[in-house]
Amino acid sequence: MTTLFTNARLIDPETYRDELGWLRIDNGRIDGKGTSRTKDSREEAVIIDCKGKCLAPGIVDIGVKVCEPGERHKESYKTAGQSAAAGGVTTIITRPDTLPALDTPEALEFVARRANLAAPVNVLPMAALTKGREGQEMTEIGFLMDAGAIAFTDCDHVVTNTKVFSRALTYARSVGALVIAHPQDPGLSAGAAATSGKFAALRGIPNVTPLAERMGLDRDIALLELTSAKYHADQITTARALPALERAKLNGFDITAGTSIHHLTLNELDVADYRTFFKIKPPLRSEEDRLAVIEAVKTGLIDTISSMHTPQDEESKRLPFEEAASGAVALETFLPAAMRLYHGEYLTLPELWRAMALNPANRLGLKSGRLSSGAPADLVIFDPDTPFVLDRFTLQSKSKNTPFDGQRMQGQVLATYVGGKPVYRRS
Repeated sequence: MTTLFTNARLIDPETYRDELGWLRIDNGRIDGKGTSRTKDSREEAVIIDCKGKCLAPGIVDIGVKVCEPGERHKESYKTAGQSAAAGGVTTIITRPDTLPALDTPEALEFVARRANLAAPVNVLPMAALTKGREGQEMTEIGFLMDAGAIAFTDCDHVVTNTKVFSRALTYARSVGALVIAHPQDPGLSAGAAATSGKFAALRGIPNVTPLAERMGLDRDIALLELTSAKYHADQITTARALPALERAKLNGFDITAGTSIHHLTLNELDVADYRTFFKIKPPLRSEEDRLAVIEAVKTGLIDTISSMHTPQDEESKRLPFEEAASGAVALETFLPAAMRLYHGEYLTLPELWRAMALNPANRLGLKSGRLSSGAPADLVIFDPDTPFVLDRFTLQSKSKNTPFDGQRMQGQVLATYVGGKPVYRRS
């Protein structure tokens, strides 16, 4: 079926354009676009008037935790998919930090089948880099790739054995696999719940120096020099780590980096009332770090923005701040949180969508994340201006641990399309 979206504010991350126009899709793919000054002469089966609202590529979100198997009470593929669709996320790249870890082809094939049956959006799984995410023995990377693994990561379990990590990077390079790592010195960061400084000291919260992130990144970059592997840092959150990242890119290493939407929109002062919904990993940083990371996204030094969606149940959050579990749900709040950066004039919409859709797709070798002809018709229609007060109990996710509960936000998803088919429409 051919569909024509008219009167749309097209957000194109490839050309950096933000202009009124039209977009045509046919058989689940984009078949052409133009500005409001050009007309499409073909007759369409369906015409959708976007009424001047934004039409952009669907978000490609690297690092989503879905708690199947093991903790289905926190999040299932069905609820995660529904939450993603309501948030304009059309592709979720899932983490292997489940119970048990996704470290065998059989486990990966099981969750891939579950995801395809239950979720209305695209689900692409990552697999563990080492068995059990224990950092002692690498997984069967080649077989896991055959089973559908799109990348390999031990998530926040840093592989401390450099010989094991270097061997895994070497093997990953030989088969063209992408390794995603968590830059952090685990010795310094063990038990930390905040970033070191005057604020954390006054609050009496166990803390970690920002240098722990730079130290972890420095080590990983040295191993990249040794192995020439494809590497992505999942979260760069401090100004101290940015010079090392820049040097690595200038030296020609195959390295990219991401950050989370929470580290771009919140800072360390938000934990003042010991609200555990603000406890994430790495911990929230200083305002100076937040602004430096935003600038790194703007210049392209940091390539991707992700939600780092991490569901936690009420019992694991209703604890003293030091003891509470880390993480926040973010699939449904990803886009409105990003609108804070747009309305604050930190980033334009094309710059945001470059980091939230185009760059993640490019890094993973996907054809989505763009509005060019032939790309999958994975799209989101949204209003960047609509104000609302977030009520966490209205979220589609099973878990409700969002730091944005009760906060005034702007930006609502009106419709989401995957392969040209509507998977969400705001009622």
